[in-house]
Amino acid sequence: MAKLFINESKKEGHINPELYGHFAEHLGRCIYGGIYVGENSDIPNTNGMRNDVVEALKELKIPVLRWPGGCFADEYHWKDGIGPKEKRKKMINTHWGGVVEDNSFGTHEFMELCKQLGCKTYINGNLGSGTVQEMSEWVEYMTFDGVSPMADLRKENGQEESWKIDYFGVGNENWGCGGNMRPEYYADEYRRYQTYVRNYKADEKIHKVCCGANAGDYDWTEKVLKITHESAPEHLHGFMDGLSLHYYVVPINWQTKGSATDFKAEMWYQTMKKALHMETLVSRHEAIMDKYDPDRNISMIVDEWGCWFDVEPGTNPGFLYQQSTMRDALVAGITLNIFNKHCNRVKMANIAQMVNVLQSVILTEGEKMVLTPTYHIFNMYKCHQDATLLESYIKTEEVGTEENKVPNLHESVSMDEEGRIHITLNNLSLTEAYDIQTVLTEREIKSVKAEILTNDMTAHNTFAEPNRVHTESFDKVEINKREISFQIPPCSVMKICVE
Repeated sequence: MAKLFINESKKEGHINPELYGHFAEHLGRCIYGGIYVGENSDIPNTNGMRNDVVEALKELKIPVLRWPGGCFADEYHWKDGIGPKEKRKKMINTHWGGVVEDNSFGTHEFMELCKQLGCKTYINGNLGSGTVQEMSEWVEYMTFDGVSPMADLRKENGQEESWKIDYFGVGNENWGCGGNMRPEYYADEYRRYQTYVRNYKADEKIHKVCCGANAGDYDWTEKVLKITHESAPEHLHGFMDGLSLHYYVVPINWQTKGSATDFKAEMWYQTMKKALHMETLVSRHEAIMDKYDPDRNISMIVDEWGCWFDVEPGTNPGFLYQQSTMRDALVAGITLNIFNKHCNRVKMANIAQMVNVLQSVILTEGEKMVLTPTYHIFNMYKCHQDATLLESYIKTEEVGTEENKVPNLHESVSMDEEGRIHITLNNLSLTEAYDIQTVLTEREIKSVKAEILTNDMTAHNTFAEPNRVHTESFDKVEINKREISFQIPPCSVMKICVE
């Protein structure tokens, strides 16, 4: 029997709701057709936003949305996406699929979407191909209430009141698609550009996000932090509020990523091993950040993460459209557990991406919509938003194949404001169920409510069979004073609420 120990009296940190954030790029059918269909569409919509998608996302309590990219951000010129839609510039999306981008979804539409979702805004500025003036004017256009050319332009375009920017990314992947820069060069550019991301409202601070590393590029983190902190006033913390990190789970390699739905047990465990590598990445980047920011004023922002497989056969390779199976569900569960356990440094994360792209939570096809297994994980895990991380430990054993060994179980535990304890537990084994005995330090348990997501490893939802993978209530839990006992099936994720 595996034992899960929970010390409910030891509170280890606050889990920001933004850890459960999302990302929407002008890529494939994420925005167009996935979220936005236009006001004249036959698909039911509100100001152009699909009603079904918005309602499904609201159920997840989406805390924050990142836009417009991604690689698209560093070639996006915001003035192309404002004003009358018939006059907006058309361009070729050279990064993603070579299709026409008509800019009908721009700043006003993004703010409308966030308003409908009730979420915070995270905008990524163009440092790679844009100017300091362009970035500065965009911030002014969105947030300035006084008399100025940009504020007047916003009002001419129908928005009298300014908006709130919660987070602003100064460039994206500037080590790659955002300009192929060296860390020294980017750090100097960051210092220059961020100067003009002004806080026009004293009570509405824009949290500035500096472009961080690609996966295990610890040298980038070291050099960027060193240069941004040189001669910087101590209270400005290197002129940043957050430092980003990107990591994708690619089972094989970037040339041959593997099928999203057709794989064997060996590939399952290889994927789990790569998902668990997030723990190493966060810990090592965290250690570097601690050197320059020991008081943890700078947040780690993992604003791109998720599985990246080969596209579905017959689809545009530049659209990055892939299915989502139980394998994706376990990757999501593991990753969110890791973020929870590092909540004192990791303050925001954004899965890539929201709809129809990579590890999306929703798939659409015309007027049809499907919720993926990853959607159900986010729905189960939303109980951790704004909760307090509790000390927990579970005894594990290795499972997998000779080349790819992983721990059989993975967990995180939190307590919400009402005192309820929430356990999220993953069984990474494809073949073995495990008896679990959960022991609390002090509390005598009154009641337990649990749900589970489980199926075959390749199981996924399709438009023909949209509910093959779904959560179900789980009532096979025994209570004995400070203990609960149950059995977790193979290839499954459980959420348990203890009162």
